[in-house]
Amino acid sequence: MPTILVVDDDDADREHVRHCLEGLDNLEILFAREGGEALEQISRRLPDLVLTDLLMPGMDGHDLVKRIRSDFPLVPVLLMTSQGCEQIALGALRAGAASYVPKNDLGNDLVDTVEHVLTFAEARRSRRTVLGYLEHSATEFHLENDPSLISPLAGYFQENLEHLGFGTETVRTQVGVAIMEALSNAMIHGNLEIGSKLKHLDREKYQGILNRRRQQHPYAGRKVRCSSRESKERIEYTIRDQGQGFDPASLPDPTAPKNVLGVAGRGILLIRTFMDEVEFNKKGNEIRMIKNGLPGPAAS
Repeated sequence: MPTILVVDDDDADREHVRHCLEGLDNLEILFAREGGEALEQISRRLPDLVLTDLLMPGMDGHDLVKRIRSDFPLVPVLLMTSQGCEQIALGALRAGAASYVPKNDLGNDLVDTVEHVLTFAEARRSRRTVLGYLEHSATEFHLENDPSLISPLAGYFQENLEHLGFGTETVRTQVGVAIMEALSNAMIHGNLEIGSKLKHLDREKYQGILNRRRQQHPYAGRKVRCSSRESKERIEYTIRDQGQGFDPASLPDPTAPKNVLGVAGRGILLIRTFMDEVEFNKKGNEIRMIKNGLPGPAAS
């Protein structure tokens, strides 16, 4: 049974999180009021995921992320962000948090994000394989527009990086999240041409359109091409859809504080935060993401 440790000093917010996660089966939810208490609980029993607020008395969410990444690197951390703490959220993502969900949108995004992060964590723990002789890897996938394929493919790439010895556990998790976001953008926004706002305005309508377009012309025939070139020194992923594309210059700066909590641009913020180089082609239907490794043996 997966265990989630929720860290938040506000009673109402903790209850709201509990309510949002009721839809997940076989899930145990634990609570802490601030970072110090959370670390005590983690030292006694490792949770599968830590979900933390950022602004708390004592040890705040940013410092908690840094301590968990240092002392418990296999435990992923998910942030809950609110108005006014955008810069702290960016700092926590750079310090090793796996992803974030705005507090004003927990009802729409929390369950999906928790499921994705738990899937990654379980894949890493349950399918570790000794492939110490692997020096480089190059692959290419052509995916149908099935969102259930996104997490397994991102998990596959994470395992490759572990076999190669690329980066730390935190780095590999962040690369997996960046790949997941890029695949989701290509599949949902690119091939199926469904805008990001619809999911937040009417989740049922969003799911209905998604299901129909997967069967309709011209959407059904489109594929997402994902190619990779991986080594211990450098990794590169290129993800291309067959949709209409967009003007990359029209993207708002996702790292600007005013855009951190926006409905659109969350995926791009995570990608740009976690990868060293990110570029789109002129049509806007292809993204290329690069991250450089560190010299010497990688710690995990």
